[in-house]
Formats: sequence, C-alpha cells, structure tokens
Amino acid sequence: MVVDIPPPELARHPLRQLASDRWAVAGGATIVVFLLIALAAPLLSGLEGHDPYTYDLDAVSDTGAPLGFGGGISAEHWFGVEPMTGRDLFAIVVHGARTSFLVGFAATALAVLIGVAVGLTAGYLGGWYDRLVSRFIDVLFGFPWLVFVIALGAIAPADLPKQLLIILVIGLFGWPGIARVVRGQTLALKQRTFVVAATALGAGPGHLLRHQYLPNLTSTIIVYSTMTIPGMIGAEAALSFLGVGVPPPTPAWGRTIGDAVGWVQTDPMFLVFPGTALFLITLAFNLFGDGLRDALDPRTRGLKR
Repeated sequence: MVVDIPPPELARHPLRQLASDRWAVAGGATIVVFLLIALAAPLLSGLEGHDPYTYDLDAVSDTGAPLGFGGGISAEHWFGVEPMTGRDLFAIVVHGARTSFLVGFAATALAVLIGVAVGLTAGYLGGWYDRLVSRFIDVLFGFPWLVFVIALGAIAPADLPKQLLIILVIGLFGWPGIARVVRGQTLALKQRTFVVAATALGAGPGHLLRHQYLPNLTSTIIVYSTMTIPGMIGAEAALSFLGVGVPPPTPAWGRTIGDAVGWVQTDPMFLVFPGTALFLITLAFNLFGDGLRDALDPRTRGLKR
C-alpha cells in the first residue's frame, strides 16, 4: 500500500497541527475545564454552600416539585434543586463529573491494556492463536453485554462497590475494538523493512515487541484511547439511566437524567443541566480525538482543513 506523505516543507509538528485545529483546541479546553470541575467539586459546591447529599424539603412543594423559577434556581441554588428531595442540583452535577471521569478513564485504561496485549500478540504470533482470538472478538462484538450487566447487577454481592463492578464490566467488554485495530497495525508492521531486518539480525520477540512494534503503535493507541473515553462515559450514563449503574445517593449524570425524564414537563431544568454536561464532555472528547488523529497521521499532517 502506498502512503501519500506530505513533503517536508508542508509537514508540521503534531503539536502545531493540533494547535491549528480550532475544534480540537476547543474540545481540549472543554475537557480541561471539566477535569478541573471534577477535581474541585467539593470546593465548588462548598462555595455555593451545599453538598449533593443533603435533603432540603423546604425547597419543594407538597407534590415534590421544586419551588420557584426554573426548578428552584436562585442565589442559594444555582441550578435549582432535585424534585422530591430538594438536593442541590449544582452540587449533583459537579460531583457527577467525578463519577463519569472515574469510570470513563478507568474503564478505558482496562480496555486498552487488554486490547493492546491481545491484538499485539495475535498479530505477532499469527497462526491458530490469531484465528482463535479473531473468532472470540467476533463473538464479543455480537454479545448482548447490556443484558449481561443488568443480570450481573442483580446477582452481584451487595458489598461489592458498584463503581468497581461497572468499571470491570465496561472495560472487559470494551477491548475488542482496540484489539482488532492493533492486530491489523501489527500485521502491517510485520512486513515493514525495519522489522524484517531486525528479525533477520536475530532480534528476539521481547526486543521486537518493545522496540519495533509498540513505538510504532503508540499514536494509534493514544488516539483510540481518546476516542474511547466518551463511549465509556456514555456507557456508564446509560447504565445509571437504566438503574443498574452507580447507586444513589452517589451523584451520577446518567441516573439524574433518568430521574429527570419523569419531571420534564414540570421541571425541564432538571434534565437540561446534567444532559448538557454529558453532551458537552462527549462532544469535547470526540472533537479532540479527531484533531489528535489528524495531527498524528502522516497522511494528513500539514494539510489545511
């Protein structure tokens, strides 16, 4: 396969390429802002004077609907309050960012670790092992993991932390995609001149994997990881929406969105704030991942959008 690489005078450093992409920069800046919000969640909710666990029944009516404009928005409750409980919605949203980032990053790290190990060894070893891994990946792609998670949540021990269970399940079902990508890249690298030369000179499997394959797979792994994180965050939100995610009262965007659906007619702000947060962070990771992919791809580096 012939790869069209821009001439040296047109090629730019990946960081310059990334910095020139305004959408990628905007996505990266949004990610940084949300990370700071997640890290400073106790401080931010403390500035407002509320935490995400304390009930305030004086802020809701006898029917459970928030009192006041926009679901109880006021100087005391910046995003309003949660129906029925009166818990502060701003505190719930900023602390929910912690849950989403924890699950998203941890599940992605687990999926990437397994996927890279499986894909790299399958592409390098080939033979019956490669065929077995390929068939197993096909099975996992068609496996109804959501049904499995719901059933597992019902039988899991009560003392097992739900966040850990979600991370393990999402991560263990999230590695086939990157394994397939890494396997394909590894098969292509086996035909490259520098790998053939190193093999002919007597380089062992350990040397080849560490010094020939992994360095040339790094950009692919980084880009795929960046674009996997929003999927993991969305998966956690979907599970929380279905009631099998992080249990209450732990703040979680997905569960808040699920609770808000029943109040959308009387309190739309209860859906707007967590829904907007989930939408923005998912969009930001996708924009940043697209820009990072273009910056690290020699076929597009230096080309103007």
